[in-house]
Amino acid sequence: MKDIKVLGTGCANCKNTVALIEQVAQAKGVAVTVHKVEDPRDIASYGVLRTPGVVIDGQVVHAGGVPSREKVEQWFVA
Repeated sequence: MKDIKVLGTGCANCKNTVALIEQVAQAKGVAVTVHKVEDPRDIASYGVLRTPGVVIDGQVVHAGGVPSREKVEQWFVA
């Protein structure tokens, strides 16, 4: 199971990012836990200046805008 955090203050792009990650994970049959991190101090602790940001298993893999579906699919390649 992958532990995924979406960093953002709750904007539409953040919500779209969460939905996209959940859709791709389900389509690929990958179990994920998606957490929303909305506190600006917590977001800044990851070094993310532009949201939404995505952290997978403790590593920042994306920041600034909704990631493309292709990029999200790459996160779930074994």
